[in-house]
Amino acid sequence: MAGGWAHDGAVNEQIEASIADELARMRAQNKVPSGESFAECAECGEEIPMARRAAIPGVKLCVECQQGRDRTFKSRSGINRRGSKDLQLR
Repeated sequence: MAGGWAHDGAVNEQIEASIADELARMRAQNKVPSGESFAECAECGEEIPMARRAAIPGVKLCVECQQGRDRTFKSRSGINRRGSKDLQLR
């Protein structure tokens, strides 16, 4: 199916690589903290409640600061693996 100088199956390899990259990014983003929890928030300095520290080992932010981080927009650059030569010349 691939055209030009690409070998057969190149398009499928590109699709699979894009999916693998996105899954790796999502898994890295959703890692659960581990280790010793902070007694005070790393951003605002407020005390982190003991219930939160027990529920999430390795927590470093209070609930308010964590919610603020979760709300912020994180743009990421997509990789165009099938960019045409015309687009690359611009």
